[in-house]
Amino acid sequence: MSTAGKVIKCKAAVLWELKKPFSIEEVEVAPPKAHEVRIKMVATGICRSDDHVVSGNLLWPLPVILGHEAAGIVESVGEGVTSVKPGDKVIPLFNPQCGKCKVCKHPEGNVCLKSSLQQPQGTLLDGTSRFTCRGKPINHFIHTSTFCQYTVVDEMAVVKIDAASPLEKVCLIGCGFTTGYGSAVKVAKVTQGSTCAVFGLGGVGLSVIMGCKAAGASRIIGVDINKGKFAKAKEVGATECINPQDYNKPIEEVLKELSDGGVDFSFEVIGRLDTMLSALLCCQNSYGVSVIVGVPPDSQNLSMNPMLLLTGRIWKGGVFGGFKSKDSVPKLVADFMAKRFSLDPLITNVLPFEKINEGFELLRSGKR
Repeated sequence: MSTAGKVIKCKAAVLWELKKPFSIEEVEVAPPKAHEVRIKMVATGICRSDDHVVSGNLLWPLPVILGHEAAGIVESVGEGVTSVKPGDKVIPLFNPQCGKCKVCKHPEGNVCLKSSLQQPQGTLLDGTSRFTCRGKPINHFIHTSTFCQYTVVDEMAVVKIDAASPLEKVCLIGCGFTTGYGSAVKVAKVTQGSTCAVFGLGGVGLSVIMGCKAAGASRIIGVDINKGKFAKAKEVGATECINPQDYNKPIEEVLKELSDGGVDFSFEVIGRLDTMLSALLCCQNSYGVSVIVGVPPDSQNLSMNPMLLLTGRIWKGGVFGGFKSKDSVPKLVADFMAKRFSLDPLITNVLPFEKINEGFELLRSGKR
């Protein structure tokens, strides 16, 4: 029996309070309004950005259904939707692309002016929520809210992908892989024969390494305090890995010694202010490029000496690897299907939805 036009009751992981576990609840998901799409979620990843909301490092209105790295199948569409239809395999886009604003029209811009990354907003574009639980409206999260069996997104925040693609793998193209890989090939524009340093060897850090390798870097140095991550980093392309705790000097000095005065490209993929500064300091002072990939703690500032930049260093950041989402996600899925890269190294555990809290514990322990 068709569910189109009807309220769907399903399970969701709701965050009611900061620093508390998710609560698996029955929620009501309203039908999509004009220019909206309702998606049956098939697979969702757990990302550190979701955990930043749980910990309070990333401010978001509560209660909320988190999750933003996923893939699913269109259940129904609202009036005026033309880019997808029921039955299409899709990836929701936490970094949407309206295609009409100043940023979307700029060749280098990718954080759409309608994005809630510009201004945290727990609703869809019309200012209302499609989720209800215990009689209360529940906030959406960055256009996606994938920790729910069904979600509703604005049309600008979803894109159709190859019908043959395995959703349990390509869901990673919805955030982690694309963010890391693009940070190397598109944001930093890593060059052939260069030396790179990657701070943080989680899923996004591994994706940065894959991007550096694809771009032709000759040395890729992984940096992490968890030595358990070194083998996987080397498997995807790191040429060596170091643990800052093994040295009695700042890690930037160690990296400068290893690279004859500084690396060509460095990437901070943790989200800590101290490692952001270390990543900047370790790159070559005349032409080094340092990219901030990790989400920094909310409302904290970093103090640095402008002389570090005056000599020629470039310090930059990027969301979603600098990619325009609607344009790039289908192409990246096609590249995956053509075996141009593998996503298997990024998948460490597969759990049923009901064990989402266990998944977050694995994330926090570094065992995922």
